[in-house]
Formats: sequence, structure tokens, C-alpha cells
Amino acid sequence: MNLKNNCLRTGAYILIDSLVQNGVEHIFGYPGGAILPIYDELYHWEKSGLIKHILVRHEQSAAHAADAYARTTNKVGVCFATSGPGATNLVTGIANARMDSIPMVVITGQVGRTFIGTDAFQETDIFGITLPIVKHSYTVRNTELLPKILAEAFFLAQNGRPGPVLIDIPKDVGLEETYSYFYPKISDLFEEKNYRTEHLTNLPILRKFISYLSESYQPLFYVGGGVIRSNSFKVLQQMAKIFQIPITTTLMGKSGYNEDDHLSLGMLGMHGTAYANFAVSECDLLIALGARFDDRVTGKLDEFACDAEVLHVDIDPAEISKNRCPQLGIVGDTRKVFLQMLKKVRDIDLNDNNQTKTWLKRIYRWKDSYPLLTESYNIVDLHLKTLSPQETISHIGRTHKNAFFTTDVGQHQMWSAQLINCEPKKWVSSSGLGTMGFGLPAAIGVKVANPNQDVICVSGDSSIQMSIQELGTIAQYQLGIKLIIINNGWQGMVRQWQESFYGNRFSNSYMKNGMPNFSEVAKAYGIDGYQVNNVAELRNTVTKTIKNNSPLVIDVNVNENENCYPMVAPGRSNSQMLGLEKPLEKFEKQLSNQKG
Repeated sequence: MNLKNNCLRTGAYILIDSLVQNGVEHIFGYPGGAILPIYDELYHWEKSGLIKHILVRHEQSAAHAADAYARTTNKVGVCFATSGPGATNLVTGIANARMDSIPMVVITGQVGRTFIGTDAFQETDIFGITLPIVKHSYTVRNTELLPKILAEAFFLAQNGRPGPVLIDIPKDVGLEETYSYFYPKISDLFEEKNYRTEHLTNLPILRKFISYLSESYQPLFYVGGGVIRSNSFKVLQQMAKIFQIPITTTLMGKSGYNEDDHLSLGMLGMHGTAYANFAVSECDLLIALGARFDDRVTGKLDEFACDAEVLHVDIDPAEISKNRCPQLGIVGDTRKVFLQMLKKVRDIDLNDNNQTKTWLKRIYRWKDSYPLLTESYNIVDLHLKTLSPQETISHIGRTHKNAFFTTDVGQHQMWSAQLINCEPKKWVSSSGLGTMGFGLPAAIGVKVANPNQDVICVSGDSSIQMSIQELGTIAQYQLGIKLIIINNGWQGMVRQWQESFYGNRFSNSYMKNGMPNFSEVAKAYGIDGYQVNNVAELRNTVTKTIKNNSPLVIDVNVNENENCYPMVAPGRSNSQMLGLEKPLEKFEKQLSNQKG
């Protein structure tokens, strides 16, 4: 234990002091009655410059901002909200962080200890409500235990499989004064709780893994968010280069590998690239890294990589064999497993690494035959002077190669995932939960964490209206975020599904009735706003964003009937994609004829 502090301190003081001791520099939140003692203490710490609070306009945005803050740093995101509706407004953000395995500490105010269970004003059992969507949770009833609870919460949030931890603090705990509190050492927590965070892989398992790699002729790396969380970029690149193995990523795994590299196949799954989906259908060895075989990736599960042997590496033992039983499962941190493997690779006489040459040539042909962005988009745009969403998003990606990108959810999210190539940890999107309204508050969290970097939020006209009030936060702190609204006047992905699977019955998905002028809304917040209707305007306006460090809102009117392809229909295998000019079978037949 650290030395006992002999000063009389309030619970609120101990809380803020514990946050600072755990390395917290920024908090995202919104005050209210039950958490006011904590905010009153925070006032003094902010004045001293020891910590900074970012005032959002809705508690859900506080959770999303803290989530994105954590995604782009090696820190834990922290958010505050009061009891009752303040706490329940955090629920979606907590669930989002849990689904995407994001380290976050959520601190909520609660009614006084004597009022708990009496249905007091703004009392809600947030502990019980969030039990299924947190990694762990606490209700603080003993002020002296606050430092220990905080230290434990931060440890749990970021070790093992990361996730959100909730701490519910009654109002009188924040006000109560005490001498008896200690700041624990992490080593003490290990000893007391018997935590296990290391999963070491033994030599026979490593040799077996390497044996699978060296004997495969059509291997494929299937990379998920675990690679991002464990910072495995460099070791993954080394393994891919040594064995000449192509790589496909999930939406969460995007930016885990350089997408401009010849081994990159981009994203797989429902809206993945055709060549990634063909590759996963044809591979003989699938190496899953920090991925969970979710339905948007696998399509029809029993036909997913059905001819392949599967190797699965994941930090969470519960993920091994949950959806797909692997031939070899390894529980561990991807980076540490690969570091162990690289040491062994140097000592083993490998087969010729050109054995995947034929496989790669086949993949390159798929890439040539099924590009995501064809010349027809440019021709149509220039001739009719209208904008396609694909070319718009591609142009933004090309002109801002080093930027952080956040997205909302829908067609624009999938087009962004397909067409924007990001550097590691510069892609931030709600993947598992698919939360509309995530993009703008996420951009706030990214910009606060990376103030000197370009941050671009790609949103849709429907998603942005779920969090548009956060323009007030951007204006207050003068955060130089560039908001690009892909405006097609619809709930785009809903419309696409209604067109494809529901007989063109467009029930409640048209959004133009009642839609505001987004550029004028931006100006009402004191932010520069632009409306873009054609190619020339797009190029001129986007050029302004490169040199402008102020916040901007760009409302881009695009073709409203454009659909996001390729698309794997529900219940179909990944090789059966909609929106391709020629199916795999026809293409393979052409290849056979050429060989003949």
C-alpha cells in the first residue's frame, strides 16, 4: 500500500485524485443533482490545470466520446453522468463499448445511500440495468474503498479483453469526509484477487501453428479488432511477409494492416470486397486473429471457409469455439503470441515461401475483375454533374490520407470502410452494436485525444440528426473537426434493404420531409457550413478543409438511389454476393478456358 494520507478528504476529492493518479487527463460528461459534489470538487482541479472536463450536450455522447478517446490512444476513456436519466442515457454508449471491447470507466452519480431502494427522485438501478453490458461494476458504499475501486476498475477495463467498467457513487459518498484511505499498488491487487492476465503459449503449440502455416498453399489471415487493441501491426506485417499470406480485416480490424499493400484484401463480410469474400470461400487455411466469427462476417456460418482448417488466436477464451470450432485455438494476446512465434520461425527451416504464389496470382485477378470503384462513377459524375457517394468518400480519403476518420452507421459507413485507407488506430466506427449518432461525439473524443491531427467525421443525413446537438460542444471548445454529411435524403441502408428484400415498400425511411439545411444549422452554432451539389463544388470545398483548422460542416447532396455493393444477402454464403457483374463461377470458368 502507498503511504496513508493524514488529511481529511471528501469522497469527491478522493475520486478525482484517484483519476489523476491513474493517468486520466480528460473526462467527458454532463452534470446533474446526484453527481454535483463530484463536479464541485472537479471545479478546483480544472482550475489547477490537473484535469480537463469536456461538456457534451447529451450523456450518450459522453460515452461515445470516451469510447473513441480510448480507441485512438493507449488510455482508458472516462465519462461522467448523474443518476436516473443521466445514467440511463449512457446505456447505449456502454453497450457499444462492450460490443467493440473498448476500455472505459463510467462514473455515475446515485441518490444517497439511505435513499437507495425507496424510488427517490432520479433513482435508477444503473448497476442492475448495465450488468449484461459491462465487464464489471461497483456501487460504492464505503468512501475509504474509493481508491482501491478506481485502481481495480482501470486495471480490469484495459487488461485481458478490454471493456467498460461502471462505478456508481451515491451522493453522500461524494460529500463524506475521511482520513482512512489508501492508494493501492497494482501488485497488491494481483496478490489479493489472483488476477491472471498472461496466457503463455507453449512450444509444441507454436510448432504446430507454424507447421500449419508452412504446409498451406492458400492461407488467409482474418484480422479483427483484437489486433488493433494489442498493437500487433508490425508483428502481423512480419508474419504476412515471411509466409506471403494475404490479409482481410473485419470492420473492427480495419487499419490493422496497410490497405495499400499488395497482400491486403480490405474488408470481408456482408459489404466486404468481392476478392476478400472469394478468398475466404476458397482458402485452405484461415488464421483468425482477435476476431469473433460474427454473423456480418461469416454470412451462412456452415458455409464460411468450409474447406479450410482454422487457427484461432484470441485474448478471450470464451471466443474460442463459440461460433466456429478451430483445428487449433490459442488463448493469448495476438502481439505476444506472434512475438513468440517469430523467435521460433528464425530457428525453423521453412518451405519455399513462394508456395502461395499461385494463390496470390488468383487473388490479383479477382482484384482486377471486381474493383470497388470503377471509372463509370467518374464518367457519370462529370457528364451529369451529380455526385456519387462512392466517389465523394473516395475523394475525401485520397485528399486526407493521414487523418483520423470516424463514421456513423449505414451505407456511408460501409462505403467509407471499403474506400478509405487508414493508418493504424485512425479508424473509429461503431461495429458490433451499429449505433447511429456515434460518429460526431466519437470525433470529439478523437480530437480531444489528438488535438494536432486532422479528424474527419463521415456521417449520413439520418445519423447526424441523432447527435447534431454536439455541434455545440465542437463550437464551445473550437475543435477543428470536419463533418462530411453524405446526404441522400433517406435512411440509406434501410431503403436498400426495403428495395432488395421487402418489395420496394419504403416504410418510414424517407427523411427529406422535415430535414433541416445542415449548412445553416452549422452557422447557427457559429461553425462554417457549406452545401455541395456537384463535382466542382466538392473539389473546391474539400480543398478548403486541408488548410483550415477550424470546424467545418459540409453537406454533400448525392445520388439518392445508389446502393452499397457488394452485398451478401442474409442466409447466403460469402461467395454469393449481390451487385457483381459476373459471379465467381463464371469468372472461374473463364480462367479455366484461358489455362486450357
